Amino acid sequence: MGYIEGQDRNQIIMFPESIDEYISEDSPVRIIDAYVDHLDMEKLGFKRATAPVMGRPPYSPRDLLKLYLYGYLNRIRSSRRLEQEAGRNLEVIWLLKKLKPDFKTIADFRKDNKKALKAVFRDFIKLCGEWDLFGKELVAIDSTKFRASNSKRNNYNAKKIRFAHNLNNKMNFLVR
Repeated sequence: MGYIEGQDRNQIIMFPESIDEYISEDSPVRIIDAYVDHLDMEKLGFKRATAPVMGRPPYSPRDLLKLYLYGYLNRIRSSRRLEQEAGRNLEVIWLLKKLKPDFKTIADFRKDNKKALKAVFRDFIKLCGEWDLFGKELVAIDSTKFRASNSKRNNYNAKKIRFAHNLNNKMNFLVR
């Protein structure tokens, strides 16, 4: 009995598969795509929201925003990592329609559109909260700073704690 084997990579097929078939109907990238397509990019203040008449055409801010939102949902912050995902991740390839912006373009988009990105993220988080797309984990930050000092005198184990507890009980007995 053999193993389950995949298809031959060199096999030519008569009808090519579309990338859309690889993305499930309930995939978050479909939500990102639909959400960004309904936004008014000029009203939000995105630079290059209108296509220039002369010169080399830039990437659409919609496509770069889709990539940035994908990175936000998947905890990918680095422009270089987003560039890698655009070339190897099928969801991102589908989302960007096979575009592969370089890391500098992604970083410049982030730098040039700070205010607009804040407004979009604020709205996107509200929408995701309404649709229960977040796990709503509780995170608490108290900004306390601790100085690490793990000398034998400063660390505690179960034996030292029992000894201190017994010593404390004896001291309380003697004080009475």
